[in-house]
Amino acid sequence: MAKVTIYTKTGCPYCAAAKEDYSRRGIDFEEKNVHANKAWLDELLQHSGGERKVPVIVDAGKVTIGFNGY
Repeated sequence: MAKVTIYTKTGCPYCAAAKEDYSRRGIDFEEKNVHANKAWLDELLQHSGGERKVPVIVDAGKVTIGFNGY
C-alpha cells in the first residue's frame, strides 16, 4: 500500500476533515503539521508549486491541494 502524507496546520477545519475521512476509511497516513516543523513547510511548498493552502495530500505521488470531502 502506498504511503499517504497529509500536510496540515493547527486549527484548519479542512485538515481535520481530511484526517477524519482517511481514518474513517481505514487509510493509514502520516500527518505533517507545517506549524511544528519548518522543513515540512518547505516540503509542502515543493508539492504545491509554492501555494500555501492546506491540506496538501500526497497519495502515491498524486498531489491534491485542499479537501472537499468524497
